[in-house]
Order: sequence, then structure tokens, then C-alpha cells
Amino acid sequence: MGEVISSPLPFLVVLAPLIVAAAAPMLGRWPNAREGVSIAGALATLGLVAALLPDALEGKAATASLVELSPGIEVTLRADAAGMLFALLASFLWVLAAVYSIGYMRGLEEQKQSRFYAAFALSVGAALGVAFAANLLTFVLFYELLTLFTYPLVVHRETPEAVRAGRKYLAYTLTGGLALIGAAAWLAMLGVDASFRAGGFLGEQRWWTDGQLWALFFLLVGGVGVKAAVMPMHSWLPAAMVAPTPVSALLHAVAVVKAGVFGMVRVLIFVFGADLLRDMGAWQVIAAASGATLILASFLALRHDNLKRRLAYSTISHLSYIVLGVALLGPLALTGALLHMVGHGVTKITLFFCAGAIHVRTHRDQVSGMAGIGRQMPITMGAFALASLSMVGIPPFILFTSKWYLGWGAAEVGQQAFLILYMVSGVLSAAYLFPIVIRAFGERSPAFPRFGEADARMVVPIASGE
Repeated sequence: MGEVISSPLPFLVVLAPLIVAAAAPMLGRWPNAREGVSIAGALATLGLVAALLPDALEGKAATASLVELSPGIEVTLRADAAGMLFALLASFLWVLAAVYSIGYMRGLEEQKQSRFYAAFALSVGAALGVAFAANLLTFVLFYELLTLFTYPLVVHRETPEAVRAGRKYLAYTLTGGLALIGAAAWLAMLGVDASFRAGGFLGEQRWWTDGQLWALFFLLVGGVGVKAAVMPMHSWLPAAMVAPTPVSALLHAVAVVKAGVFGMVRVLIFVFGADLLRDMGAWQVIAAASGATLILASFLALRHDNLKRRLAYSTISHLSYIVLGVALLGPLALTGALLHMVGHGVTKITLFFCAGAIHVRTHRDQVSGMAGIGRQMPITMGAFALASLSMVGIPPFILFTSKWYLGWGAAEVGQQAFLILYMVSGVLSAAYLFPIVIRAFGERSPAFPRFGEADARMVVPIASGE
């Protein structure tokens, strides 16, 4: 784990978004000030996370104890290497999303914008708490807060469809949360030190029975598997696409699903450990489920004409790239999984930003209605094209590098079948993304006769993300 040092910085990282959330409603009468605070808070959060980087690179983990619930049971934050990776991703993408949201929310004259900015900041704060959780109790606390803070964003438009999507979101994620709470409570009752440790804290104690280990496995993996959208626990994610596009970007790239796959890293590597998972044979269960999800979600993406729903199923597939990479329990596959978490976050937020810009500018959401749109919105669709190349795994884009390590990692542990699955999914990614680009630039349509990009506050984050 490396040297542990006491520092207030992890606490300040989580606190900064909470300050933004408190300020947003108070500044509702002054939109410029409210949005300025949102951007300033995002930049401050990124700066605080960056301030932790030198220690992390030296193998030191800055730690802040928040509260001791009972002797030996503490809510503690620790900025270890894995947490830093997730925190840097979330805080950087929040900066882009904070700017983008101004153009989107004003462009559509969305209701209750102060509530939106407050809930968005709270969600990022909870995601950062998940990143820096030093033990299972702290992880579960922030993981559940993330569910509660994102719910108002899913139902933001308050239409019947949005309310139904919100109920489905809560039904799935709170069920997963109850599984995590049950596992954490069980371990606390047994007096187990549930601090995250590379190699897993369960593997250090060999008095577990097989039945206990499998029960904990299904509780913990099932709990994080909901937000990681592993089939059949995935259907909440496409339903949540009724939310405003910045929320979709938050769900897919910044917070919710990334908390799910990051939770898989914590559970598999820091709770169970590779040796114990191999002894149990449990890795095969996760590998089979994620491998099936990877392919099935790609086929489902091909069926959808709605752009955001197509991108949602793409996310479900690519999340399982990460889960499978972790489940293979090899150093190269794990490297690829972590790279894919970062690369997918940056790439997918670009794709959703593009979808939102198209909606604000043209009010079109169907792929079939976008013929020739590249001639009107060349910057937006150019960024969409570049992000699509990355999603497919074309060099020199980042997702080529992550897929290379994932495939190499599968071969390293003698699982060439999963290497083939990765390759097939890459072809399917091209099948559901490239036709959009071809239609946008290769066809003409009188619906898009002249140049007309979206608001600069949307276009600049799109270009920056790519």
C-alpha cells in the first residue's frame, strides 16, 4: 500500500463540491454568479486532487479520518493510487461538464437550474468520496449517497417518463446498495478490519467457510454490479437517458457507472484478492457475465435509432470491458481495465456532449434524422467522429492502448476466448458508430443547409474533451 500520511486534502476534495451545492440555491436569482461558482468549484476541486498527486506518485497515501463511529470503525478517506486515478478523471470531467451545462441548460431554458447545479455538485462530491474511501464502510456510505444525489437529476424534467425512469433507477441501485450494506454489516459484526488492501483483506483470514465466502462474493459483486450495469442488472441505464444530456454524461462518464466499475476494482482486488478469487473459481463467474454483457449490449446498440439510447448500450458494453479486465486477474489486463476506465470516461463524455449539442441546436435525437448534419455542425460532428474512432480502438487513440492491454492481458492468462470477444465487440462498435459519421458527412439533406454550431459554451468542452 505504501506509506500512509495524515493530510486534510482528501477531506477538502470532498468538501469543495459540497460548498458549490450549498451556494447554488442561494445564487438562484443571479445565474451568472451561480454558474461562475460551479466552474470555480470544479477548478478548485481539480486543483486539490492535483495537489495530492506528488505524494501518490511517491507511493504515499494521504489520509483523513472523518469520524469514528465506534472503536475500530471509522469513516476514513485515503488517496491511494487507484483512488487518485478515479478522482482525477471525475474532477477533470466536472470542469468540462460545468462549462457545457451552462450552454445546454440555458439553450433549452430548463426548469429548476439551481437544483440541477446543486445536485450535480453533490453527485461529484459523492463520487470523489467513493474514490477516496479507505475502507468498505466509507465506500458504502458514499456509494449510497451517490444514488440519492443523482436521483433528482434523473427525474429533473418531472415528466411521467422521467418519474418512471427515476423509480426504476432507485429500485435497481438501492437494491444493490442493500446488498453492500448487508455485506459491510456482516463483516463489522465479525470484527473484520475492512480496510482496503492490495491483495484483499479477506484472503488474509483463512477461517472463512466456502459458503460464507460465496455469500459475501454475491453480496459485494452484485452490489457494485448494478451501477457497473452488468447484465441482467443494466436496464436502469437506458431508461435514465430521459434526463438532460449533462446528466447522461454524468451517469456514463463521471460518476455513477464509473463508481460501479471502480467498485469492482475495490471488491475484487482490495477485498478478495486475486489468490482467493482463483482458489474459489469466482473470477469465472464475473468473466462469463461481463463477457456476455460485452457482446449482447453491442448488438442491442445496433437496434436503437435514438442516439442517446444507442450510446447507453455502448456504455454497458464498454463497462464490461473494464469488469472483464479486472476479473482476468492478470497485471496486463488490470492495466488495460484502468486505462479503459479513463479513456472511456473522456471519450464517452464527448459523444454525449455531441448528442446534447445536436439536440439543443436542431431538436433531433434520431440517428435516421441526422443525414448531412456534419455540414452544419462540423466541429461537433468532427469531435463525434474522432471519439468514435477511439471507441472502436483505432490507433493512436487512448482506447486503442487500453484494448491492446486488455487483449494482451487475456492472452497472458491463457484466456484467448476473451481476446476474441474484445475483437468482436470492437467490430460491433464500428457497426453502430461509423454509420452515424458516414450519414453526417457523406449525405446531403435540405434540413441542414448552412453552418450553425451550438453555443460556444457547449462546443468548447466538446473540442477540449477530444
